[in-house]
Amino acid sequence: MANAQAMCTQFKADIMNGLHAFGASVIRAATTKDAYKAALYLTTATKGAATTVYDATGEVSGTNYVAGGVAVTTGTAPATSGTTAFFTPSASIVFTNVTLATAFDAVLIYNDTSASKLAVSVHTFGAQTITAGTLTLTMPVNDAVTGLIRIA
Repeated sequence: MANAQAMCTQFKADIMNGLHAFGASVIRAATTKDAYKAALYLTTATKGAATTVYDATGEVSGTNYVAGGVAVTTGTAPATSGTTAFFTPSASIVFTNVTLATAFDAVLIYNDTSASKLAVSVHTFGAQTITAGTLTLTMPVNDAVTGLIRIA
């Protein structure tokens, strides 16, 4: 089974239970927003809607790639338009000077603040490798039509 781009089903339940906080206006014991990370996965991995937490199974490895991935910048608060809530990281996700010799085609965004590293979403792209280069995942416009995370 290949990777499949999807909003993780568990994340949908988690947001209804207040387990994720992208924005700073949070009503819960912790009054700060959560930290998120992005990890890359091999084409042979099976990440998708059934993914519940970050794990290293199928994650890439290589020069200058740190297991668990990189921090996701969440300077933009979630917003709504019509009946759609949306959120997009406020900066591109960048893996600097990495060598990843085995083909990869997916990134998992997950909550690094939660003890169990709760999954948010899996995003797929064309399979690729990289040699001593910088991989930049450019974020879409933060709106109800193209926002990275949209709940309609």
